[in-house]
Amino acid sequence: MGIIEKMRLDGKRGFVTGAARGIGKCTATAFAEAGADVAIVDMDLETAQATAQEIAQATGRKVIALKCDVTDEAQVQAMVDEVVRQLGGLDFCHANAGICINAPADEMTYAQWKKNMDVNLNSVFLTDTIAGRYMLSHGGGSIINTASMSAHIVNVPQPQCAYNASKAGVIQLTKSLAVEWAKRGVRVNSISPGYIGTDLTLSSETLKPLIAQWNAMAPMGRLGKPEELESICVYLAGDTSTFTTGADFGLDGAFTCF
Repeated sequence: MGIIEKMRLDGKRGFVTGAARGIGKCTATAFAEAGADVAIVDMDLETAQATAQEIAQATGRKVIALKCDVTDEAQVQAMVDEVVRQLGGLDFCHANAGICINAPADEMTYAQWKKNMDVNLNSVFLTDTIAGRYMLSHGGGSIINTASMSAHIVNVPQPQCAYNASKAGVIQLTKSLAVEWAKRGVRVNSISPGYIGTDLTLSSETLKPLIAQWNAMAPMGRLGKPEELESICVYLAGDTSTFTTGADFGLDGAFTCF
């Protein structure tokens, strides 16, 4: 079997949170294109259903849509149970849901801080551990977490201390779970995207004025594209990455190199 065949995900089942649009939609599409059956998990069920139908029609794979508040333990458990029921098992997952609250630290409310931590870090703990328990008892699996280059640097000019801290937490959580589960068949890795030109970023009235400044600071002089994150996620979900765990993959066009 050649390397291209080995990279495929035929027969595998997984889910992506925050997958109705943006990065999550791209990775879910890539998983299905590689042969996997996939659940599109999002709070926006209507958009998730449209995304699932679009991917299913394009790939011929079984793609389902599930609504889930990933900060709610009971809902995450129910979501994982439903993925297993409808897809027949769980081999990988991509914990991708997240938010960013831009507010100066001296003006940020504690409620804003807690919401950012709840969505960006606590939800990853819930998703990873609930999916992980299933994988640990069913022969193993692969977990991919979306961190950020903001775990490694302090972004400017936008103030986002809560986001930066939460994403740093994602990386340390990733490494901790990877070490705990290394001998039990479950691998845990993270990706750290830089500035990515998602529809949300490109249409945001708050962020659009910052793009020129970001690009001026970037070695490659541009935003990344969501599809430029796909191949690493397919690699991590599959069987060619069986010695890869506890790693964080920087996907930022060298932004964090200086």
